[in-house]
Amino acid sequence: MKRLIHSSWWKLLTIVLVLYTVIAGFLVTVPALPILNETIRNLFFHVPMWFGMTILFCLSMIFSVRYLSKGRTEDDLFSVELANAGILLGCLGLVTGMQWAYFTWGDWWVNDPKLNGAAIALLIYLAYFVLRNAFEDIDKRAKVSAVYNIFAFATLVPLIFILPRLTDSLHPGSGGNPGFDIYDLDNNMRYVFYPAVIGWTLMGLWVMSLRYRYRILRNHLLEQNIMP
Repeated sequence: MKRLIHSSWWKLLTIVLVLYTVIAGFLVTVPALPILNETIRNLFFHVPMWFGMTILFCLSMIFSVRYLSKGRTEDDLFSVELANAGILLGCLGLVTGMQWAYFTWGDWWVNDPKLNGAAIALLIYLAYFVLRNAFEDIDKRAKVSAVYNIFAFATLVPLIFILPRLTDSLHPGSGGNPGFDIYDLDNNMRYVFYPAVIGWTLMGLWVMSLRYRYRILRNHLLEQNIMP
């Protein structure tokens, strides 16, 4: 992971993919579907952001497991900053989803199991940061938060991907509704959607790398008594 952070090729790739997503996302021809109309373009933003959030949370959980097994401080730092980046993409996904809901379902928030599950999952991860701030001892904070992080990801999966499929839901692919890929994700949209998933995920990793390097620098300055 350290080598990846200091590499530049993937950051250039991130810029290219995100710019491509934004430009092509508004220019590509999309299916003319009732109700959705042009709002279907939100598929290039809302859904990939949630994909990226899930990937970042999964990586955060993996580094928590690595910390518990090896006890390396850098694994704890990677874990918390991946969770931070995941929260960022999750909030962006939530905002874009609310905007989509307003134009298609008539309200910013509806009583939908996937929406409620997503909100609960984000609250669980926000509690992860509250928990970390509750401990002054560095080792104890890292161990307890690592265990909680594993629990948080274990609840994220059923809240977002399993339970909504078992009940009635307005979301495509949930509650018996067909998914986008079944009836309206044509080739034009696929050419933008899949690069968007990679682009937004890499953007989250870029945010993580910046925060990780800042935290390393801050810890070094604190050790040297340079910062108050």
